[in-house]
Amino acid sequence: MPDQPAVAPGEPSVSAEPSVAVLVVTWNSAAVLPDFLAALPEAMAGLDWHLVVADNDSADDTVDLLHRLAPDATVVQTGRNAGYAAGVNAALDAALARDGGTAAALVCNPDIRMRQGCGGQLFDALGEPLPDGATVGIAVPLIHEEDGRTLLLSLHREPSVTRALGEAVIGNRRAGRFPRWSETVSDPAAYTAPTPTDWASGALMLLSRACLDACGHWDESFFLYSEETEYCLRARDLGFATRLQPRATAVHLGGDSQVSPRLWTLLVLNRVRLHRKRHGAVSTAAFRAAVLFRESTRALLGRPTSRAAAAALLSPTALSRPPGP
Repeated sequence: MPDQPAVAPGEPSVSAEPSVAVLVVTWNSAAVLPDFLAALPEAMAGLDWHLVVADNDSADDTVDLLHRLAPDATVVQTGRNAGYAAGVNAALDAALARDGGTAAALVCNPDIRMRQGCGGQLFDALGEPLPDGATVGIAVPLIHEEDGRTLLLSLHREPSVTRALGEAVIGNRRAGRFPRWSETVSDPAAYTAPTPTDWASGALMLLSRACLDACGHWDESFFLYSEETEYCLRARDLGFATRLQPRATAVHLGGDSQVSPRLWTLLVLNRVRLHRKRHGAVSTAAFRAAVLFRESTRALLGRPTSRAAAAALLSPTALSRPPGP
């Protein structure tokens, strides 16, 4: 990728090709936005890009910060806390309305810090045919934790009953080396080469225009969590693979799903909802039982997040209630 002159966050390069929409969903994100915006020019060097932000009714200074620090960005205000998938859809619709020739969309959390050249490396990975006949439609980077060194296990296999059971009995990381028994890919070798995966973390992923056109909108029935899983699996069903590009790197400051019982419960319930969406009643009942076994055993160890999730899984109406915050 050729070097480009430095530009303000949200302002596209003048003559670079191709056009990439950088889609960000915000909700009370003022604390993390400035560093995210500051990293964009170097991360997107060599690409003609435009920032599109969908704000889910932030009560802090998020929107004012965007107008001040990224005056050329397109800001869509949803008017409510609509959820991540709905925010992605709002930003994507605005991006395509602005530039129908958009070649790809980079979906990212505002607490992501892309490193130099990340966007270009991801773009170069799109469109490559794979031996199984699929085409790379979703490219994802190596993601490190906030310390910048610890690798996040961001690659995952399709959820299944045996994998849910394996993780319950053995644990994610130890079971992760065995494809039959874990959803999480923990083999270090998988993170050193371009690796196809069933799905990957939605904190940062580049979607090709062909994939976007084939798959359409993200599923808004998932308010938060499992929306990227559903999208990647749907893309795979249509012939578009998700693949790691290890030369592209980023840091994720993370969220609070691991410490918030409310958010962890939503994550767990949405895993079951997704399985129900793709499988029959018997398989879903077995999957729910395996997930319940995991959360119950962790609850016995004193984890309040698992205690809340187990209680929700035991509720006969939990999966039928709207999946909100």
